[in-house]
Amino acid sequence: MQNNLFAAASVAALLSLAACKNQPEMVDTNPDPMKDELAKAAPVEVPLMIQSSRTYRCKDNSLVYIDFMNDQKTANFRAEKGVPPTVLKAEEVGQPLKAEGYSVSGSGQTVTLERPGKGSQTCKA
Repeated sequence: MQNNLFAAASVAALLSLAACKNQPEMVDTNPDPMKDELAKAAPVEVPLMIQSSRTYRCKDNSLVYIDFMNDQKTANFRAEKGVPPTVLKAEEVGQPLKAEGYSVSGSGQTVTLERPGKGSQTCKA
């Protein structure tokens, strides 16, 4: 009998505590004056990051360096280390990455490269 009374009292106490709101009401004393403008703003585009960086040896025995970006539509091409890259872009994911006179198809272990004065050739990582 005493155990039943104790169990009932425990349940009643837990239910009454569960009904209580233990957190005080928060009042923002320093509202953001740009809150509405920021809510209407366009989403922020994340900057490009290198997804993979590969060195390829081409059929003519030359080395090329390609950094593939995380948007899968941009790559940086270098024919020599330490020189500024030629930025290659594709209109859609999976299409060749191009710039004036340059084209790279693929992004894995083997790519097809076209560049000025060299024609089209296969290059392997």
